[in-house]
Amino acid sequence: MLNNCHLSRLIAEQARKYGERTALSYRDYDLNKWMPISWNRFAMRVRQVSRALLKLGVGVQENIAVFSQNKPESLYVDFGAYGIRVVTIPFYATSSGAQVTYMLNDAEVRFLFVGEQQQYDTAFSVISLANTLEKIIIFDKKVKKNDKDHLSIYFDEFLKSGEDTAYDDELAARLDAASFNDLANILYTSGTTGNSKGVQLTYGMYHEGFRVNDRVLPLSENDIFLNFLPFTHVFERAWSYLGLTEGAQLAINLRPADVLQSLQEVHPTCMSSVPRFWEKVYQAVLDKMEHGSFVERKLIREALEVGGKYWEQYESKGKPAPLGLALKRKAFDKTIVKLLRKTLGLERANLFPTAGAAVSPEVERFVHAAGINMIVGYGLTESTATVSCDVPGQGVTMGSVGRLIDGIEIKFGKDNEILLRGKTITPGYYKKESATKAAIDEEGWFHTGDAGYMKNGELFLTERIKDLFKTSNGKYIAPQMIESKLVIDRYIEQAVIVANEHKFVSALIVPDYKLLTQFAAEHQIVCNSREELCSHPLINKMMWKRIEMLQQDLAHYEQVKRFILLPAPFTMENDELTNTLKVKRRVVYAHYADKIEKMYVDAEKEHQA
Repeated sequence: MLNNCHLSRLIAEQARKYGERTALSYRDYDLNKWMPISWNRFAMRVRQVSRALLKLGVGVQENIAVFSQNKPESLYVDFGAYGIRVVTIPFYATSSGAQVTYMLNDAEVRFLFVGEQQQYDTAFSVISLANTLEKIIIFDKKVKKNDKDHLSIYFDEFLKSGEDTAYDDELAARLDAASFNDLANILYTSGTTGNSKGVQLTYGMYHEGFRVNDRVLPLSENDIFLNFLPFTHVFERAWSYLGLTEGAQLAINLRPADVLQSLQEVHPTCMSSVPRFWEKVYQAVLDKMEHGSFVERKLIREALEVGGKYWEQYESKGKPAPLGLALKRKAFDKTIVKLLRKTLGLERANLFPTAGAAVSPEVERFVHAAGINMIVGYGLTESTATVSCDVPGQGVTMGSVGRLIDGIEIKFGKDNEILLRGKTITPGYYKKESATKAAIDEEGWFHTGDAGYMKNGELFLTERIKDLFKTSNGKYIAPQMIESKLVIDRYIEQAVIVANEHKFVSALIVPDYKLLTQFAAEHQIVCNSREELCSHPLINKMMWKRIEMLQQDLAHYEQVKRFILLPAPFTMENDELTNTLKVKRRVVYAHYADKIEKMYVDAEKEHQA
């Protein structure tokens, strides 16, 4: 049941209601088991953090920062700060020194909390550049401090200072003064095209978001939320907070690479994710089918076909299915599909929202065929996540991003740009008046930069306007749409479309090197390096056949005509990806400019010949 009180009071109120019931859990890597944290213990830690921050002299609406992976301590700091009207700023655990320096200085942060060794080392390396930084508080007691470090303390020491009850009167006074107009967070955007902007989120925005999401999503205190995405990401942050308001348990996954193991250990009912996660699951099932026996392949394929047809033609439209199909689906759901869900750890699946990129029809159909209630949605940091989402019990059209949540106004501007207005929309960017004015017009409409349209009450996205390409032949290309089709293939890990001001569409493709190596071995292809693997004619021929199959439903001018297999992936270390793993196109194009140019020159020569 929703407890939509002010976030500053939430954990204490839930502790009074639920007491020793588990609120949080996390994997202890030393003991190799999941450790429970009760609501009472959660509330105690939150109160200790509030007192300790007061003892440090943190002022009302002062900014503090958390530079860490997902950890219980991150939540203690968040809610401890909320309890005394302090603003928290989460940094991605993978942030570079330059990014950390920029955010610390932009927000004038005095107190920085860090997670593990990597974050500590990065933070310590920029101390001399952080103009206002006074203290670093380290979550992980295993972190080895630099011998020259006189600024840092461990979290245990910080908590110890929070046992002093002398600050309880001030704590109570700040709680009483808490307002929905106060800033709760500043979330810095990932910055695909330039410096990050600090998106301001108020308590009122969260309060409204919880209200409208609770109206349409069947959540309860019996749910278990597995945290996969970083708390830094607005999607995971708002989703997790929503779970806490419902009294649900949060199972905190520390390392993203462990998510499949965590699924099998935790058996969650809910998890927010991005489409790439489900693409990987889809590819894994296809791989299992390919390497299974004839009977296994036949049964899995038939089960998914039946489940897909049932969902797409009937269940998604709210229509009763023919009796034969319904019985067939029920039989498979209790046998083959049940085993599939159990293998994934999803036998108790309730809601699995996904957003952040386009969901391919193949993947969406597969997930529902497997009996998993994927909720496709659309949102931005500036909208406190949810703008629209699929609503259980109402019609769902494949390819849409659902129905607008209550309280959101929408209209379409130039080039069909989506404009939004409502209580969940940010008041603007921190200390960026010009950027705020550019994004929010005089009538209060926030300009998203995304193009789309409404049909039968559902929102459809067409492209990211800034990413839209125009070929030299005058055709407009939406690269993300084409890329989403390509990465469905299990041989393709990453894809970046090239088309702007060129005669035709091409692609830079990062393959799955393990699968390519297996293919080479099976076909007696001798390659001594990734470079040889990616340039071998037979491998390129195989990849070309797969690409042709993937793009059959694209218009001729949208189809990839040339591609390059790359021997190294796009990485954050090379500045090719943001912290949210979005491609920095300009950087990628610059890094591979020579290869791209040669590809088009060779194509022109072949055409002339």
